[in-house]
Amino acid sequence: MRYYEREGLISAVRSPGGQRRYPRGVLRRLAFVRTAQNVGLSLGEIRTALATLPEARTPTKADWARLPGSWRSRLDEQINGLIALRDGLSSCIGCGCLSLRRCALSNPDDVVGAAGPGPRFLPPTLRRTPETVR
Repeated sequence: MRYYEREGLISAVRSPGGQRRYPRGVLRRLAFVRTAQNVGLSLGEIRTALATLPEARTPTKADWARLPGSWRSRLDEQINGLIALRDGLSSCIGCGCLSLRRCALSNPDDVVGAAGPGPRFLPPTLRRTPETVR
């Protein structure tokens, strides 16, 4: 919880003895943060979304429902990319490695290798570098 507090995603109130006290609404924010991370959103994206929620009152169901709407197209793109990856696993995952006989047909002379290392045939959303986990 301290990590998420340092990242500006939640906040605590200090007791007279200096202990952190988290208001009940923080539980909902934590649940949202964990869910958003599980679908691949970065802490920056999550922070931006949480900043749109009201600070002076507990967010309503409508407030929460508004947040993930903008991510639907991104998640659909990730889902489609994963389906393509799954369906291609029997022949090649598009890495350009030339380790399979099929690569001679799909990527002759490793022409895709000129674009740099990594899975060049994957959709960009599946090639994102995950944030460092602390």
